[in-house]
Amino acid sequence: MPDLARLRAKRLFLLDLDGTLYLDERLFDGAADFLRAIRSRGGTYRFLTNNSSRGAESYVEKLRRLGVEAETSDFLTSVDALIAHLHAQGMAEKLLYVCGTQSMKRQLTQAGLRLTDDRDAAVDALVMGFDTELTFQKLEDACILLNRGADYLATNPDWVCPTWYGFVPDCGSVCEMLFRATGRRPYVIGKPRPDMAHLAMAHGGFSAEETVLLGDRLYTDIACGANASIDTVLVLSGETKEADLAGSAVQPTFVLGSVADYLSILQE
Repeated sequence: MPDLARLRAKRLFLLDLDGTLYLDERLFDGAADFLRAIRSRGGTYRFLTNNSSRGAESYVEKLRRLGVEAETSDFLTSVDALIAHLHAQGMAEKLLYVCGTQSMKRQLTQAGLRLTDDRDAAVDALVMGFDTELTFQKLEDACILLNRGADYLATNPDWVCPTWYGFVPDCGSVCEMLFRATGRRPYVIGKPRPDMAHLAMAHGGFSAEETVLLGDRLYTDIACGANASIDTVLVLSGETKEADLAGSAVQPTFVLGSVADYLSILQE
């Protein structure tokens, strides 16, 4: 039985999107009411997503289309974490070759970063995102740059992205393919690293004890929360099934069927 008082006491809710609040174009039952309940109790939520293929504006449009009011300030993405990392590591002036969508490239350019699509340029680092516009030419360029010794970063390690018809390869799967070809593995920026969780807590002035992270993946969402030393809730509405827990080194603080179950706890 979950510690209900502990779950009710949370003030900052860090929420995954795909598989946690919705699947493709279907908002999960209770999701909108759960978000309203958080704010009606004086709490705050931030959406954390490893999906680098779209910007916060696109997520705002999607949530509004699904009946949930949202602002860009409600979101932290793996691209936000990547930008913060590049600046913190003194890489803001480096020349980047980005395997990512036009949306991702636009976000990086707007942040003042230098990008090129020319593999023959003096590229300092290859950045791999969840590229839904991926071509074989990009893969070939990536292999050439990695064999040339360019630094290598990736926005997220997710193997797959859920859709209404099943799963499609995500950034982690493409990185694994490049590893088989080049022997190189990237420095991964997004979840399970704690960066996004730390950014959200710092922006809102919340402590680890006041914060909880909800997600459907053990190796990204739950691991991120563990690495940030905050409580976690695994919801079984997405990728992870209850049987997966037995063989996992990463364990959540709590397990619930869906966000609707957390809503019921808040309403008790």
